[in-house]
Amino acid sequence: MNRDLVLHDWLVAGIALAAGAAAGLLLRALLRWLGRHAERTRWRGDDIIVDALRTIAPGAALIAGAAVAGTTLPLTARVSGFVNQSLTALLILIATLSAARVVAGLVQSVAGTRTGVAASASIFVNITRIVVLVMGVLVALETLGVSIAPLVTALGVGGLAVALALQDTLANLFAGVHILASKTVQPGDYIRLTSGEEGYVVDINWRNTVVRNLSNNLVIIPNGRLARTNMTNFTQPEAKFSILVQVGVGYESDLEHVERVTLDVVDSVMADINGAVPDHEAAVRFHTFAESRINFTVILGVGEFSDQYRIKHEFIKRLHERFRTEGISIPAPTRTVALQRDEPRAPSAPHAPVPHQREASSLLPDAGR
Repeated sequence: MNRDLVLHDWLVAGIALAAGAAAGLLLRALLRWLGRHAERTRWRGDDIIVDALRTIAPGAALIAGAAVAGTTLPLTARVSGFVNQSLTALLILIATLSAARVVAGLVQSVAGTRTGVAASASIFVNITRIVVLVMGVLVALETLGVSIAPLVTALGVGGLAVALALQDTLANLFAGVHILASKTVQPGDYIRLTSGEEGYVVDINWRNTVVRNLSNNLVIIPNGRLARTNMTNFTQPEAKFSILVQVGVGYESDLEHVERVTLDVVDSVMADINGAVPDHEAAVRFHTFAESRINFTVILGVGEFSDQYRIKHEFIKRLHERFRTEGISIPAPTRTVALQRDEPRAPSAPHAPVPHQREASSLLPDAGR
């Protein structure tokens, strides 16, 4: 400090700080106005950028005011350098937080666009956010004069010990990255594991995969287990697929007439029900002479997995009503059971003492006379 502080110095410093705060408020109001206009656009990236600028712009204006205030004060070279370094490091940290938010938001937006669903895989979002934050912290430490070379070396050695201690966690992390990179499973897909778990993939994070089943419950599956198990993906290569409905008619039915009626019902269901495939080519295939009826399979097209229950429900109702109108019978299985009555047997003689048996046998000839 070359001289003592006077009132004029405090006034100039206060004005600089007030100007920085006022500029921050104006920038915040301007960005709020820009945010309302960004919400009207179809691209989500501008919303993310404006939201991040709401954090960095007012903070940068306030730091700039503080830097100007520091230059107006009669500080020593050492103190002035420390203040400048501190303000620069603080600005770098604020910019790092904003950059991490922007990059993570853009990655999430791109992931949602590629998968076609609103949810995205948070594993990539978290990885990019951590990478940006670590780089920003290292730059801020370098700005403060802290050598980061020993720190990086220590992190490398310590990272090996941490990797050995967190083998399962790292296995799940790399399994999740592999699953997303290979595109075998994406958020929004409907999957079914051989162990029985099934549902829509909600998110794939750094440790597990979150699946929401049709009863709206969440099933948590570790990424390592998901990568090792056999799985059916009902969404890839496309969400549309066919379902089979088994039907049977009586032997007295005209099969040509049955086929025409069934195809009409299929076409009406495909055209009227939400989730059906209007351009689906209806198909009926007779296949079995059963005990009491002729069985056939009806092939229906559905838009995605959960639509099959509604479509099958409506098809069975309409087909039953149409068969009743057309006089086509759907016989229930019947069996003929024949009961045969045996001849009545003579009652066996009760057990008695031996002398009584001899007396009874001596009476038989008299009975015959």
